[in-house]
Amino acid sequence: MQDFSDRLRKLRGRLDEAEAYLRIRALRARRPQLEAEVSRPDLWDDQDRARGLTSELAAVAEDIELFDQLAADLSDAEILNQLAVEESDDSQEAEIAEAAAALEQRFDELELRSLFAGEFDDRDAVCQIKSGEGGTDAQDWAEMLMRMYARWAERRGFGLEVTAVSEGTEAGLSSVEFILKGRCAYGWMQSEHGVHRLVRISPFNNEGKRQTAFAAVQVAPFFEEVSDAIDIDERDLRVDTYRSSGAGGQHVNVTDSAVRITHTPTGLVTSCQNERSQHQNKDRAMQMMAAKLLDLERKRREAEIAGITGEQQNVGFGSQIRNYVLQPYQMVKDLRSERETSDVDGVLGGDLDGLMETWLRWSRARAEL
Repeated sequence: MQDFSDRLRKLRGRLDEAEAYLRIRALRARRPQLEAEVSRPDLWDDQDRARGLTSELAAVAEDIELFDQLAADLSDAEILNQLAVEESDDSQEAEIAEAAAALEQRFDELELRSLFAGEFDDRDAVCQIKSGEGGTDAQDWAEMLMRMYARWAERRGFGLEVTAVSEGTEAGLSSVEFILKGRCAYGWMQSEHGVHRLVRISPFNNEGKRQTAFAAVQVAPFFEEVSDAIDIDERDLRVDTYRSSGAGGQHVNVTDSAVRITHTPTGLVTSCQNERSQHQNKDRAMQMMAAKLLDLERKRREAEIAGITGEQQNVGFGSQIRNYVLQPYQMVKDLRSERETSDVDGVLGGDLDGLMETWLRWSRARAEL
């Protein structure tokens, strides 16, 4: 009879570590407070606060229940192993081995949580994709990236709200803005911030030549309340209204309901066109502006500490963070973490977890140097 005691002892150590990085003791103390708040009859008088409380309670309950289930399953495996060893019962060996392997995999997945240690990692994300060098191919590439992230979000059970779209001149998208909603959405998506390069045989080139195209992805944490993020001087803003484009019914084409906000000191621009009224579109655009300004200020601070400029690079040759090569071979390579895969179709179909996780570990290792 094989003794799994050492293997299970290591899992017990990982459980103790999980209790620390999940902050289980603090969560157990916080849970009854949240339950009392959520049960108040006037909870939904302030809808933003209500949504925040219910979301926090759901996350707290999820972490506690996950930890408790892991602890119970590990205890069951330890007891089963102890009895099997004492009785030299070989018939339980396969079941214990299977339980240990399953627990190891679950701990591997759980330990990803420890990588989301940033101040805003647990928030939703404001994202923008902008086509760069490459003409029509770049605009088509921007649309391909949008589809890739939409499929990845669906895989993870995240919500995706497109707030503004600018169509390409011949095909694809000139730019698109969206909000990604889900636990640690910003923590995951920050790996995508930067320039993405595509190499392929261009469907828009009659000679069938290979074409290189670029698109930039910008990511910032999202705040429901603008005041929670950063103070914005209204005098620094230029607000323009225009008619929404795309599907949406008669109302879309009759009124100037879409809103574009420009922060004149920085040149940052946000827009929203999918809400029912101009007022709602402005509020949404302001939320995204707050997110971008906060992200810009944070990067400036990081740049000062690191002694670098922190300026946005051009969306073209030499500035990319990741290459997607379809011709003459197939390869996706992240130039920061050096993670690569030949499964280009899988990546473009939304299988991004491997690339994102490797970047998270690479980023954490750099921070610890």
